[in-house]
Amino acid sequence: MNHKKSFSAIVSKYGVLMVFVLMFMVFSFCAPNFTNVKNLLNVSRQINTLGICSVGMTLLLIAGSIDLSLGYQLSLINVFCAFMMVKQGMPMVPAILLSLLLGVAIGFVNGVIIVKSGVHPMIITLGVSQALNGVSFLFSNGIPIYGFPKGFNLLGQGTVGIVPISLIAMIVIILIGHFILVGLPYGRYLYAVGSNEEAAKLAGVNTAAVKIIAHTLSAFLASIAAILLLSRTNSGLSTNGAGFEFNVITACVLGGVSNLGGRGTMYQAVLGVLIMGFLENGMLLMNINEYWQLVVKGILLLIAVVYDAGMSRSAEQVKKLKAINSENV
Repeated sequence: MNHKKSFSAIVSKYGVLMVFVLMFMVFSFCAPNFTNVKNLLNVSRQINTLGICSVGMTLLLIAGSIDLSLGYQLSLINVFCAFMMVKQGMPMVPAILLSLLLGVAIGFVNGVIIVKSGVHPMIITLGVSQALNGVSFLFSNGIPIYGFPKGFNLLGQGTVGIVPISLIAMIVIILIGHFILVGLPYGRYLYAVGSNEEAAKLAGVNTAAVKIIAHTLSAFLASIAAILLLSRTNSGLSTNGAGFEFNVITACVLGGVSNLGGRGTMYQAVLGVLIMGFLENGMLLMNINEYWQLVVKGILLLIAVVYDAGMSRSAEQVKKLKAINSENV
């Protein structure tokens, strides 16, 4: 019996890591040039958008919230920054700062509407996503914007030695996200709100402020990711972020961040990002049809959500049993 419990505990703690290692090994044998240094560096560039956005989404999920407008935030900031530099002739630095400010404003408005209306964040952010999509096309007219100032491409394409600058930016942001969760009181508030919002309120936590800040931080990070994406692709396009929130949520939940709130770490989010990034790269190298890739991602998200729900039910049952045993004592 103890052996079964030990095995179950190991799978629960390291199961996702084991899946990643197994997947990496399979692709190493089956996908041509998968372990090539050039390919690995290429993946590190490709996953920085996903990694940076996943930090913000992790904060939201832990707080029991979500943002389905994230993909269209990416699109709008991507196009807005390009529009300001190319169409308005604004210098690179002011255009970037103004784009970041726009992202902060979007996140703040999202958070305020969710808190004040009491409507589920999924519904609010779904509506916001359509509005952002429309505004994005108003800026671009559906036409790619290119011709950026000299030096702008260094953000997304430049390197320090052989290490991409965008990868360094992602690592720094992940470390900051980790510090927020484990080193600041705000991190504890996020877990408290996600676990039991009413109990957090009674404990004196300003739950409204916690949620608004989480949405603002998430949108700010999405703006950074959008600018890096723009620099890497050298083209502002309104469809650049369409549906990207699906990848971000899948990465977070797949890594072990609970979609029900109150549970998750940055380590888990990063693991989910690595799985998503290398899975996509491996399937691409194996020439797997892009529609089958979507099927695989959808199945992964479904499995992760069902598993998370099962883990949450088990945790609740354990709490109830402990409460009953303490009463009997």
